[in-house]
Amino acid sequence: MIEPNVVPGDSIAKVLDSALDAGGGLLRLAPTWVPRSFLHPGKRIKLHPNDYYAYGASRGGIDERWFASTTDAANEGRVWHEGQSFCTFEGQHLQLKHAVAEAGERLIGKAMFDKYGRWPVYSKFFDNMGPIPHHMHQSFADAKLTGQEGKPESYYFPPQYNNCDNNFPYTFMGLEPGTTKQQVRKCLENWSRGDNGILDLSKAYRLQRGTGWLIPPGVLHAPGSLCTYEPQWGSDVFGMYQSLVEGREVPWSLLVKDMPAEKHQDLDFIVGQLDWEKNIDPNFKDNNYLEPIPSDAGEGWEDLWIVYGLVDGEQLFTAKELTLQPGAKCTLKDPGASGWITVQGKGRIGSLALQTPAMIRFGQETEDEVFISAEAAAAGVEVENTGSEPLVSLRYFGPHTFESVPNVGDFKR
Repeated sequence: MIEPNVVPGDSIAKVLDSALDAGGGLLRLAPTWVPRSFLHPGKRIKLHPNDYYAYGASRGGIDERWFASTTDAANEGRVWHEGQSFCTFEGQHLQLKHAVAEAGERLIGKAMFDKYGRWPVYSKFFDNMGPIPHHMHQSFADAKLTGQEGKPESYYFPPQYNNCDNNFPYTFMGLEPGTTKQQVRKCLENWSRGDNGILDLSKAYRLQRGTGWLIPPGVLHAPGSLCTYEPQWGSDVFGMYQSLVEGREVPWSLLVKDMPAEKHQDLDFIVGQLDWEKNIDPNFKDNNYLEPIPSDAGEGWEDLWIVYGLVDGEQLFTAKELTLQPGAKCTLKDPGASGWITVQGKGRIGSLALQTPAMIRFGQETEDEVFISAEAAAAGVEVENTGSEPLVSLRYFGPHTFESVPNVGDFKR
């Protein structure tokens, strides 16, 4: 566990400056593990088999690893730092959210810090043995009713973390065109009768490695069993609309946990939190499905857009996949900060070593995760593959980082 070496938030200035100076604007991050009591771990995120229940069996298995996160995991019984990323430097640990509060302009840039006062996004590996309940994440307006923020999100299925499909590599998304609100309301009325039948109103899409999806808030989805890289808004709100999954009961409390208390039995209100037009969109795949698009390339390396497009007209988060062949190097110059995770190979980024672990003990530090500050990104960061296999990394960006990004569907051009 990392608690014994945590530097208090009001005392981090000197250590943070030293860490940024030593790393040339890069910060090493320690793994952040998150359990979910209602899910079964997929066991592909490199955690040691003995540690999947490191928080205790009552908390559920660890099925998520969060990257460059300043967002709390909304779990009952959570430890105080659950979901929060820690920077590591010379045996000391700093919460990334405190680092951003201390040196926001240096870490995430003046415009983002002035507007949000925090790093407002995060990403994760989401890894389960089977499907999870058909659910949605509230819109910004609906989340505000409980003092929270909405959560649009995105998916990418990295081949390196998907050596097997697990039990159900399909995701139900949205609702069949022609579905009525009364039909969904009827599913809620049938909650306690076992399977409430909401999947009968939806369509499943087979998941493909190396592709992804953009999921706006208010859209129902039941993620399948591929390990998923998920850049998303910095919130953990959700509502589960499916009452039974693989024979496991989903409690009503997980449907209404982020709705006003006085609305917990108001079925019309609950149905009303769905973005109806986006759910019944007859062109759902065309408007939400992503395939990689070239961003930049050079001798022995290629940078691809893997998450792009706008959510309700706004660029809220994006992500890229960088691949360097053995011996290759490149200099990345991005217009903003990013959270980096290495998924294959070894090498270096700036002065920091990169190594993809084969297995990680709970509480162990690794060399696969880095936060690239806005300062370092603007100056340019050299990346080199020093190994014998491709060096592959994923990095995600915050809102309005780029002047323009590809639109959903541009991969067809």
